[in-house]
Amino acid sequence: MKNLLFLPLFVLMFWKVDAQPPAGEGLPGDIYGDGAGFEQERPVLDLLNMEEDEVYEGLFTGRVEEVCQKKGCWIRLVLKDGQPATIKMKDYGFFVPLALVDKNILIDGRAERTITSVEELQHLAEDGGKSQEEIDAITEPKETLTILANGIRVIE
Repeated sequence: MKNLLFLPLFVLMFWKVDAQPPAGEGLPGDIYGDGAGFEQERPVLDLLNMEEDEVYEGLFTGRVEEVCQKKGCWIRLVLKDGQPATIKMKDYGFFVPLALVDKNILIDGRAERTITSVEELQHLAEDGGKSQEEIDAITEPKETLTILANGIRVIE
């Protein structure tokens, strides 16, 4: 019976630990997620003129502008061609440390243009630590370049 009293505390402790980005410095060569896509030589794709119905799978590179402050479950990136993109982790299967901000990364994944709803944009803003005023100012859906990442490697 006494053990049952500790069960909620035990569950709460692990839930709280899980709600944080992973520790780490994001050093060159560090890999998050599946690293298998980096083992073969493939060109880095350019997404500058990507149309709405196109889907590209392969490697993409860019500089990290922002990482989800709650879990490290998404990244805002500036691609090598200057475009902004949102990186999400495939199947919510891995997270990245906050230390990736201002670092260049290589992403193995699938890119497509999507329409992001107001609700999701507000959720991303909240996870990014934006003020309530900034969150409330989001009132329109937005076309977004989204990359679903299988793996991420820090390159510098």
